Amino acid sequence: MADTLRVGIFGIGLDTYWPQFEGLKTRLEGYQQQIAAQIVSHERIDLVDAGLVDNPERARTIGSLFRQQQVDVIFLYISTYALSSTVLPVAQATGVPIIVLNIQPVAAIDYESFNRLGDRGVMTGEWLAHCQACCVPEIASVFNRAGIDYHLVTGYLGEERTNTAIGEWVEAARVAKAMKTNRLGVMGHYYAGMLDVYTDVTRQVATFGGHIDLIEIDELAALRENVNDAETAAKLAEFRKSFDVSPECEETELERAARTSVALDKLVSRHDLGALAYYYEGTPGSLHENIVTSVIAGNTLLTGRHVPVSGECEIKNAQAMKIMDSFGAGGSFSEFYAMDFNDDVVLLGHDGPAHFAIAEGRVGLVPLPVYHGKPGKGLSIQMTVKHGPVTLLSVCEGPQGVYLLVAEGESVPGPVLQIGNTNSRYRFSLPARDFVERWSRFGPSHHCAIGVGRVAGRIEKFGKLVGARVERIC
Repeated sequence: MADTLRVGIFGIGLDTYWPQFEGLKTRLEGYQQQIAAQIVSHERIDLVDAGLVDNPERARTIGSLFRQQQVDVIFLYISTYALSSTVLPVAQATGVPIIVLNIQPVAAIDYESFNRLGDRGVMTGEWLAHCQACCVPEIASVFNRAGIDYHLVTGYLGEERTNTAIGEWVEAARVAKAMKTNRLGVMGHYYAGMLDVYTDVTRQVATFGGHIDLIEIDELAALRENVNDAETAAKLAEFRKSFDVSPECEETELERAARTSVALDKLVSRHDLGALAYYYEGTPGSLHENIVTSVIAGNTLLTGRHVPVSGECEIKNAQAMKIMDSFGAGGSFSEFYAMDFNDDVVLLGHDGPAHFAIAEGRVGLVPLPVYHGKPGKGLSIQMTVKHGPVTLLSVCEGPQGVYLLVAEGESVPGPVLQIGNTNSRYRFSLPARDFVERWSRFGPSHHCAIGVGRVAGRIEKFGKLVGARVERIC
């Protein structure tokens, strides 16, 4: 399955120890099995467990195994002191991210019981079962000198912090794979004059991988022309199931949006898209204007079904929305709407498609007499992001390339603007005025993706896996 993460794990030890210390190898293998069980406790994991590597010859064999199995990420468990020559061949053969696990069996040795053992040979074997940290500097030194990227997790078995870190690396690797295989459609053109929105698509692909598919709006028009009455009726039923359809919505507008939504579904299926960025205007009264002014409902449905759609052809924000959605956090298209200095909150939202799966209550489908700053009129989405913890993410581009800007806050209850847009109230750990200034100083575009939950830690790990700098505001 495409969304299955193939994880490699191997432990390292020293073959010289096994005849010297009875039972040590078996004990260390048991610790590795506990870690493997922790990894596979996450969904959709295909684990390639290479066991314990204790000499350079076996290291070369395991490197070949991981390469043949095409693992997406490798967890290296330091079971005891081991030579760096048992590690480097694996890293050189695979070229995938390596997470080094410096994990002891317990938080601390029981010194009193240890020192009562009496036999110094037995005591040394006991110490070797706890000396995982011994070769961390050695491995780091060799990886640094060899130009191999790696990441460290330090802790002990069963510790919540350690388990959380392993889980976050697993999820970060899964999202990195999702972006690597994602097909992002781009239909239409930029909203002219939004210089902050423009991006270098080559840099986007170089950073995240994936493929950017340039799509003609004529293709959508042709698909829409062949939508039949039964398909339109089924889509109207889906609208009413997914949205609170305002009685103010004219039947002709609902049917127009339904036909376009059916065509959008077919377009996404035909191109196997995992995300879409779009903008178009068309000449007044044209077929293309009719299409582009009826996409909001359909694009909202797509966004809630894990195909995030970004308006104003904001490719960078389509990437941010896809990252958030791949973490299971949603990811709704947003921009700063206003500041409430009395309540010390920032209002963020946007017109156009939203992530209906992360709404507070039901999502409204309402008519708009004018799309502000855009052509035409039609249906729009009115919703608020679910109250509780949220994470903001912006994919940014600067002189040094692509980077990520992230912040955590809270979606809080209170009055919002009932203007047929998504908008919510957000509070952060720093004053609203300071948040807006600090966020803006990092140079994002004026758009961002908002998801539910606290996922900044996972985003930071994702950034390390794809080689993108991550700036965290709060």
